Amino acid sequence: MQPEEVRTSAQARAIVEERGLQHVKVGIFDNDGILRGKYIEREKFFAALDKGMGFCDVVLGWDSNDQQYDNVTFTGWHTAFPDAAVRLLPGTCRALPLEGSMLLFLGEFAGHAEEVCPRATLRRVLQRATAMGYAAAAAAEYEFFLFSETPASVREKNYRGLTSLTPGYFGYSVLRSSVHADLYQALLQLAADMRMPIEGLHTETGPGVIEAALHYSEALEAADRAALFKTFVKVLAQRRGLMATFMAKWSQQLPGQSGHLHISLSRKDGSSAFHDQAQPHGMSEQMRWFVGGQQALMPELLALVAATVNSYTRLVPGFWAPTAATWGVENRTCALRVIQGGASSQRVEYRIAAADINPYLALAAAIGSGLWGIEHRIEPDEPISGNAYDRKLPAERQLPRTLSEAAERLAHSAAAQELFGTPFVEHFAASRQWEEREFRRAVTDWELARYFEII
Repeated sequence: MQPEEVRTSAQARAIVEERGLQHVKVGIFDNDGILRGKYIEREKFFAALDKGMGFCDVVLGWDSNDQQYDNVTFTGWHTAFPDAAVRLLPGTCRALPLEGSMLLFLGEFAGHAEEVCPRATLRRVLQRATAMGYAAAAAAEYEFFLFSETPASVREKNYRGLTSLTPGYFGYSVLRSSVHADLYQALLQLAADMRMPIEGLHTETGPGVIEAALHYSEALEAADRAALFKTFVKVLAQRRGLMATFMAKWSQQLPGQSGHLHISLSRKDGSSAFHDQAQPHGMSEQMRWFVGGQQALMPELLALVAATVNSYTRLVPGFWAPTAATWGVENRTCALRVIQGGASSQRVEYRIAAADINPYLALAAAIGSGLWGIEHRIEPDEPISGNAYDRKLPAERQLPRTLSEAAERLAHSAAAQELFGTPFVEHFAASRQWEEREFRRAVTDWELARYFEII
């Protein structure tokens, strides 16, 4: 049996037994899209397939640096950090070719913790789509930088003066990808073996930057693929003496790193809900309303997509990142790019997203706001032609400029509470307010250089 064939608990048992595994790796994605997990003994794994398992709920109560939020009610010292219920998901079975015959299974928080679980939040949005008669498909495309560094060396250098894998601006370079063909081939093979296939892989503009477009799939599977891809690109790089970063922007001198999301809707009969040849740009009413909802809610849901302090350094004019809730047809200066793909691939590209996204939450925001638009028949603005950065836009289309502002907008969004549930919104907004407070405590290199002597 192959991992992609596993659907049931019985099949999960069978493949573990076929491979003679004594332990299995299990993992759960947290607020920041970080994979938290462990190896568990096979008999415990078999029992967990039927009865579920416990996982310390601290992973939903700490930040990317393992520091505990002090402003959430779900977990903390006041709850004494009990185990939260987790259901294992047989259909997420993945081979781990870098670990011989080892297998990985993802889990999802259940019970009370399900209300704040990122994967469960996206699943609830997709259940809403199903109730409306739609199925959502999606794909992520990531830009990431590679460095000839190690986790030890970047710390020794204090993340300054790093050596990029390759020098210079070599976008779409056959030279670069051919010289490093063994790395590219290893990445393509790893992605194929782990059921996160790559549709396109090439250099982007900048030293050591690569873009990978993942193949589209059903939206929850697409989120699994996108989240796993980030983790295992880093694993592959570090095993080769390299490091990869998916920060939204790691250098003031270079463009940020995108994590664009491509989204489409189909009807129950499999036909495109987005395509209508008789309408302008081939956009059906449903697609128009979907884009309208995305545009209308983008400012108040931005914290779900731009979820780090660093995210906001990318959202500036002239660096291939949108700065307002705009849309256009085949327009890469807009936050929402409608792609005229005909009946087979009519879709919207959610370009506000950076590589630092938690894919579950970014897709929940992108799809949820679109469904809300269909439900309320929200008409978008007129599409923008030409440079969106040059347009003067009304206040309601302006995006929050900081994580703090975005978190505040999310916390008070009635639409967000309707789409994702009040417990999730309160918990996640509080986690972003914590993140901003942690940043405000820092003394940056910029401050030292500006004020140390002269002020």
